[in-house]
Amino acid sequence: MKTKLIIEQHIHGAFGIDFNKANTKELLEVAEKLLKQGIGGFFPTLVTDSVENIKRQIKVIKDAKTHLTNVHADILGVHLEGIFINEKRKGIHNSEHFLELTVENYKKLEDDIIKIVTLAPEHDIDLIDYLITKKVKVQAGHCESADLSKCNGVTHLFNAMKGISHRDTSTSLSALIDDNIYTEVIADGLHLNNDILKLIFTIKPKDKILLISDALPITYSNVFETEFADSKIYYDGKKATSIDGTIAGSTTLVPQIIKRLIQKNMFDTIYINNMYNYNNININGELEWNESGEIVSVIKDNKKVL
Repeated sequence: MKTKLIIEQHIHGAFGIDFNKANTKELLEVAEKLLKQGIGGFFPTLVTDSVENIKRQIKVIKDAKTHLTNVHADILGVHLEGIFINEKRKGIHNSEHFLELTVENYKKLEDDIIKIVTLAPEHDIDLIDYLITKKVKVQAGHCESADLSKCNGVTHLFNAMKGISHRDTSTSLSALIDDNIYTEVIADGLHLNNDILKLIFTIKPKDKILLISDALPITYSNVFETEFADSKIYYDGKKATSIDGTIAGSTTLVPQIIKRLIQKNMFDTIYINNMYNYNNININGELEWNESGEIVSVIKDNKKVL
Protein backbone atom coordinates (compact mmCIF):
# COMPACT_ATOMS: atom_id res chain seq x y z
CA MET A 1 0.00 0.00 0.00
CA LYS A 2 1.26 3.46 -0.91
CA THR A 3 0.13 6.71 0.73
CA LYS A 4 1.18 10.29 1.19
CA LEU A 5 3.58 11.13 3.99
CA ILE A 6 1.96 11.47 7.42
CA ILE A 7 1.25 14.84 9.01
CA GLU A 8 1.36 15.16 12.80
CA GLN A 9 -1.01 17.98 13.71
CA HIS A 10 -0.97 17.54 17.47
CA ILE A 11 2.42 16.63 18.94
CA HIS A 12 4.12 18.07 22.04
CA GLY A 13 7.49 16.48 21.44
CA ALA A 14 9.23 13.12 21.17
CA PHE A 15 12.59 11.39 21.65
CA GLY A 16 12.94 13.10 25.05
CA ILE A 17 12.50 16.62 23.64
CA ASP A 18 9.72 18.97 24.80
CA PHE A 19 8.55 21.62 22.33
CA ASN A 20 7.77 23.96 25.24
CA LYS A 21 11.45 23.85 26.24
CA ALA A 22 13.41 22.82 23.12
CA ASN A 23 16.13 24.84 21.44
CA THR A 24 16.65 25.07 17.68
CA LYS A 25 19.07 22.14 17.54
CA GLU A 26 16.67 19.89 19.44
CA LEU A 27 13.76 20.80 17.19
CA LEU A 28 15.80 19.91 14.13
CA GLU A 29 16.76 16.64 15.78
CA VAL A 30 13.09 15.78 16.26
CA ALA A 31 12.28 16.85 12.69
CA GLU A 32 14.95 14.52 11.31
CA LYS A 33 13.81 11.56 13.39
CA LEU A 34 10.14 12.15 12.54
CA LEU A 35 10.84 11.96 8.82
CA LYS A 36 12.48 8.56 9.29
CA GLN A 37 9.20 7.47 10.91
CA GLY A 38 7.28 8.47 7.77
CA ILE A 39 6.13 11.84 9.07
CA GLY A 40 6.61 14.48 6.38
CA GLY A 41 5.42 17.47 8.38
CA PHE A 42 4.29 18.45 11.85
CA PHE A 43 2.76 21.23 13.91
CA PRO A 44 4.78 21.67 17.12
CA THR A 45 2.03 21.87 19.74
CA LEU A 46 2.58 24.17 22.70
CA VAL A 47 0.85 23.26 25.92
CA THR A 48 -0.38 25.90 28.39
CA ASP A 49 2.52 28.02 29.61
CA SER A 50 3.32 31.60 30.50
CA VAL A 51 3.00 34.16 27.71
CA GLU A 52 6.73 34.80 27.93
CA ASN A 53 7.62 31.13 27.48
CA ILE A 54 5.18 30.65 24.62
CA LYS A 55 6.61 33.68 22.82
CA ARG A 56 10.13 32.33 23.37
CA GLN A 57 9.27 28.95 21.93
CA ILE A 58 7.52 30.46 18.94
CA LYS A 59 10.77 32.24 18.12
CA VAL A 60 12.70 28.98 18.49
CA ILE A 61 10.28 27.14 16.21
CA LYS A 62 10.48 29.89 13.59
CA ASP A 63 14.27 29.77 13.74
CA ALA A 64 14.31 25.99 13.35
CA LYS A 65 12.02 26.29 10.33
CA THR A 66 14.66 28.40 8.54
CA HIS A 67 17.25 25.64 9.00
CA LEU A 68 15.20 22.73 7.61
CA THR A 69 16.69 20.64 4.80
CA ASN A 70 15.47 17.61 2.85
CA VAL A 71 16.43 15.32 5.75
CA HIS A 72 13.81 16.92 8.01
CA ALA A 73 10.05 16.76 8.35
CA ASP A 74 8.57 20.16 7.54
CA ILE A 75 7.51 22.48 10.36
CA LEU A 76 4.02 23.42 9.17
CA GLY A 77 3.04 25.88 11.88
CA VAL A 78 2.34 26.08 15.60
CA HIS A 79 -0.66 24.46 17.23
CA LEU A 80 -1.47 26.47 20.36
CA GLU A 81 -3.24 24.17 22.82
CA GLY A 82 -4.23 25.59 26.15
CA ILE A 83 -4.10 29.06 27.73
CA PHE A 84 -7.61 29.71 26.30
CA ILE A 85 -9.38 26.62 27.67
CA ASN A 86 -11.96 25.74 30.34
CA GLU A 87 -10.54 25.08 33.81
CA LYS A 88 -13.19 22.40 34.38
CA ARG A 89 -11.68 20.39 31.52
CA LYS A 90 -8.06 21.38 31.93
CA GLY A 91 -6.58 17.88 32.18
CA ILE A 92 -2.94 18.40 33.18
CA HIS A 93 -2.81 22.02 31.95
CA ASN A 94 -1.76 24.59 34.54
CA SER A 95 -4.72 26.94 35.05
CA GLU A 96 -2.47 29.62 36.56
CA HIS A 97 -1.57 30.59 33.00
CA PHE A 98 -5.11 30.65 31.57
CA LEU A 99 -6.27 33.85 29.86
CA GLU A 100 -9.66 35.21 28.92
CA LEU A 101 -10.57 34.61 25.29
CA THR A 102 -10.01 38.15 24.07
CA VAL A 103 -8.22 39.61 21.07
CA GLU A 104 -6.18 41.73 23.49
CA ASN A 105 -4.83 38.63 25.23
CA TYR A 106 -4.14 36.79 21.99
CA LYS A 107 -2.14 39.73 20.68
CA LYS A 108 0.24 39.25 23.62
CA LEU A 109 1.61 36.19 21.81
CA GLU A 110 0.21 36.48 18.28
CA ASP A 111 2.45 35.34 15.44
CA ASP A 112 1.80 34.36 11.84
CA ILE A 113 3.27 30.89 12.46
CA ILE A 114 0.31 30.03 14.73
CA LYS A 115 -2.02 28.05 12.47
CA ILE A 116 -4.27 26.19 14.94
CA VAL A 117 -5.69 27.32 18.29
CA THR A 118 -7.48 24.96 20.67
CA LEU A 119 -9.91 26.85 22.90
CA ALA A 120 -13.15 26.66 24.89
CA PRO A 121 -15.92 28.25 22.77
CA GLU A 122 -18.15 28.73 25.83
CA HIS A 123 -15.68 31.26 27.23
CA ASP A 124 -15.19 33.24 24.04
CA ILE A 125 -15.45 37.01 24.30
CA ASP A 126 -14.18 38.25 20.95
CA LEU A 127 -11.32 35.91 20.06
CA ILE A 128 -12.92 33.37 17.71
CA ASP A 129 -14.10 35.92 15.15
CA TYR A 130 -10.64 37.47 15.15
CA LEU A 131 -8.94 34.11 14.57
CA ILE A 132 -11.29 33.46 11.67
CA THR A 133 -10.30 36.75 10.02
CA LYS A 134 -6.65 35.72 10.41
CA LYS A 135 -7.37 32.31 8.82
CA VAL A 136 -6.27 30.49 11.97
CA LYS A 137 -7.99 27.12 12.49
CA VAL A 138 -10.28 27.21 15.54
CA GLN A 139 -10.65 23.91 17.40
CA ALA A 140 -12.90 23.26 20.37
CA GLY A 141 -11.03 21.41 23.08
CA HIS A 142 -10.70 21.17 26.85
CA CYS A 143 -14.24 22.53 26.88
CA GLU A 144 -17.94 21.81 27.42
CA SER A 145 -19.65 23.87 24.71
CA ALA A 146 -22.05 22.15 22.31
CA ASP A 147 -21.98 25.17 19.98
CA LEU A 148 -19.32 24.46 17.38
CA SER A 149 -20.77 26.79 14.78
CA LYS A 150 -17.61 28.89 14.54
CA CYS A 151 -15.14 26.02 14.85
CA ASN A 152 -13.20 24.21 12.17
CA GLY A 153 -12.55 21.18 14.28
CA VAL A 154 -12.47 19.47 17.65
CA THR A 155 -9.31 18.63 19.58
CA HIS A 156 -8.87 14.97 20.66
CA LEU A 157 -12.52 13.94 20.53
CA PHE A 158 -13.98 12.69 23.86
CA ASN A 159 -10.80 13.51 25.78
CA ALA A 160 -10.91 16.56 28.09
CA MET A 161 -14.40 17.53 26.97
CA LYS A 162 -17.99 16.94 27.95
CA GLY A 163 -19.08 13.48 26.86
CA ILE A 164 -22.40 12.11 25.61
CA SER A 165 -25.61 11.93 27.62
CA HIS A 166 -29.02 10.99 26.26
CA ARG A 167 -30.53 13.99 28.07
CA ASP A 168 -28.04 16.74 27.28
CA THR A 169 -25.98 18.36 24.58
CA SER A 170 -22.19 18.29 24.62
CA THR A 171 -19.03 18.96 22.66
CA SER A 172 -18.59 15.28 21.88
CA LEU A 173 -22.14 14.84 20.64
CA SER A 174 -22.03 17.96 18.48
CA ALA A 175 -18.73 16.87 16.97
CA LEU A 176 -20.11 13.44 16.11
CA ILE A 177 -23.30 14.60 14.41
CA ASP A 178 -21.98 17.70 12.64
CA ASP A 179 -20.70 16.49 9.27
CA ASN A 180 -18.81 19.74 8.71
CA ILE A 181 -16.61 19.47 11.80
CA TYR A 182 -13.20 17.84 11.58
CA THR A 183 -12.39 15.67 14.58
CA GLU A 184 -8.99 14.84 15.99
CA VAL A 185 -8.90 11.23 17.15
CA ILE A 186 -6.23 9.56 19.32
CA ALA A 187 -6.62 5.95 18.21
CA ASP A 188 -3.82 4.54 20.36
CA GLY A 189 -6.14 2.18 22.24
CA LEU A 190 -5.69 4.04 25.54
CA HIS A 191 -7.39 7.37 24.97
CA LEU A 192 -10.33 5.72 23.19
CA ASN A 193 -11.36 2.09 23.33
CA ASN A 194 -12.08 0.09 20.19
CA ASP A 195 -15.85 0.33 20.49
CA ILE A 196 -15.72 4.12 20.67
CA LEU A 197 -13.38 4.14 17.67
CA LYS A 198 -15.85 2.01 15.73
CA LEU A 199 -18.61 4.45 16.69
CA ILE A 200 -16.57 7.43 15.49
CA PHE A 201 -15.53 5.77 12.25
CA THR A 202 -19.15 4.75 11.60
CA ILE A 203 -20.84 8.08 12.36
CA LYS A 204 -18.32 10.64 11.15
CA PRO A 205 -17.77 11.17 7.42
CA LYS A 206 -14.43 9.54 6.61
CA ASP A 207 -13.09 12.80 5.19
CA LYS A 208 -13.52 14.58 8.52
CA ILE A 209 -11.37 12.31 10.69
CA LEU A 210 -7.91 13.54 11.71
CA LEU A 211 -5.62 10.92 13.24
CA ILE A 212 -3.32 12.51 15.81
CA SER A 213 -0.88 11.25 18.41
CA ASP A 214 -0.89 13.99 21.08
CA ALA A 215 2.60 12.61 21.67
CA LEU A 216 4.46 13.61 24.81
CA PRO A 217 8.19 14.42 24.94
CA ILE A 218 8.84 10.99 26.51
CA THR A 219 7.59 9.26 23.36
CA TYR A 220 10.31 6.94 21.99
CA SER A 221 12.76 7.77 24.72
CA ASN A 222 14.18 6.10 27.80
CA VAL A 223 12.48 8.63 30.07
CA PHE A 224 9.95 7.26 32.56
CA GLU A 225 9.55 10.33 34.75
CA THR A 226 9.53 13.94 33.59
CA GLU A 227 7.94 17.36 34.04
CA PHE A 228 5.42 18.46 31.43
CA ALA A 229 2.94 21.34 31.64
CA ASP A 230 4.28 22.09 35.15
CA SER A 231 3.27 18.60 36.30
CA LYS A 232 5.22 15.48 37.12
CA ILE A 233 4.47 12.84 34.51
CA TYR A 234 5.02 9.12 35.08
CA TYR A 235 5.26 6.50 32.34
CA ASP A 236 4.64 2.89 33.37
CA GLY A 237 5.55 1.39 30.01
CA LYS A 238 1.97 1.57 28.77
CA LYS A 239 0.56 5.00 29.52
CA ALA A 240 1.70 8.36 30.87
CA THR A 241 -0.20 10.01 33.70
CA SER A 242 0.12 12.73 36.30
CA ILE A 243 0.49 11.73 39.95
CA ASP A 244 -3.31 11.73 40.37
CA GLY A 245 -3.76 9.34 37.44
CA THR A 246 -4.87 11.89 34.84
CA ILE A 247 -3.78 10.68 31.42
CA ALA A 248 -1.29 13.19 30.05
CA GLY A 249 -1.03 12.37 26.36
CA SER A 250 0.15 9.65 24.07
CA THR A 251 3.46 7.80 24.03
CA THR A 252 3.30 6.77 20.40
CA LEU A 253 3.24 8.47 17.00
CA VAL A 254 0.68 8.42 14.19
CA PRO A 255 2.51 5.79 12.06
CA GLN A 256 2.22 3.29 14.90
CA ILE A 257 -1.40 4.28 15.47
CA ILE A 258 -2.06 3.59 11.80
CA LYS A 259 -0.31 0.22 12.12
CA ARG A 260 -2.66 -0.64 14.97
CA LEU A 261 -5.72 0.38 12.93
CA ILE A 262 -4.55 -1.63 9.92
CA GLN A 263 -4.19 -4.72 12.07
CA LYS A 264 -7.71 -4.20 13.43
CA ASN A 265 -9.13 -3.53 9.96
CA MET A 266 -10.16 0.00 10.92
CA PHE A 267 -7.89 2.07 8.69
CA ASP A 268 -8.68 4.01 5.54
CA THR A 269 -6.00 5.87 3.55
CA ILE A 270 -8.29 8.90 3.42
CA TYR A 271 -7.36 9.52 7.07
CA ILE A 272 -3.86 10.50 5.91
CA ASN A 273 -5.17 12.65 3.06
CA ASN A 274 -7.52 14.53 5.38
CA MET A 275 -4.64 16.34 7.08
CA TYR A 276 -3.56 17.76 3.73
CA ASN A 277 -7.06 18.95 2.89
CA TYR A 278 -7.81 20.37 6.34
CA ASN A 279 -4.62 22.39 6.50
CA ASN A 280 -4.51 23.18 2.76
CA ILE A 281 -0.90 22.08 2.37
CA ASN A 282 1.15 19.82 0.15
CA ILE A 283 4.26 17.76 0.88
CA ASN A 284 6.12 16.00 -1.89
CA GLY A 285 6.61 12.45 -0.70
CA GLU A 286 5.34 8.90 -0.44
CA LEU A 287 5.14 6.03 2.01
CA GLU A 288 4.98 2.34 1.27
CA TRP A 289 3.42 -0.01 3.81
CA ASN A 290 3.41 -3.80 4.06
CA GLU A 291 0.34 -5.87 4.97
CA SER A 292 1.21 -5.78 8.68
CA GLY A 293 1.17 -1.99 8.77
CA GLU A 294 4.94 -1.54 8.84
CA ILE A 295 6.45 1.30 6.79
CA VAL A 296 9.00 -0.16 4.39
CA SER A 297 9.85 2.94 2.36
CA VAL A 298 9.90 6.69 2.95
CA ILE A 299 10.47 9.11 0.07
CA LYS A 300 10.46 12.90 0.44
CA ASP A 301 11.35 15.45 -2.22
CA ASN A 302 12.33 12.56 -4.51
CA LYS A 303 14.91 11.36 -1.99
CA LYS A 304 14.63 7.97 -0.30
CA VAL A 305 14.88 8.42 3.46
CA LEU A 306 14.09 4.84 4.47
